[in-house]
Amino acid sequence: MKIHEIREMKDDELEKRIEEEEKNLIDLRFAHQLKQLTNTAKVKLAKKDIARMKTVLSERKRATEKVTVEEKK
Repeated sequence: MKIHEIREMKDDELEKRIEEEEKNLIDLRFAHQLKQLTNTAKVKLAKKDIARMKTVLSERKRATEKVTVEEKK
């Protein structure tokens, strides 16, 4: 998943997608341990996608916190 696709998503969509990807990552790890996973790069890609989504969420959170702090001044 590309970063511009992630940035277009809303916060609630991102949170749902993160949960789905974390479940998918667990399944991938399990398949890898059972030697059923042929493309092991999927594990790395899933981790990176989750990290990108969490990064975008945290950026948005910090931006809203910054705005509220500035409004209080």
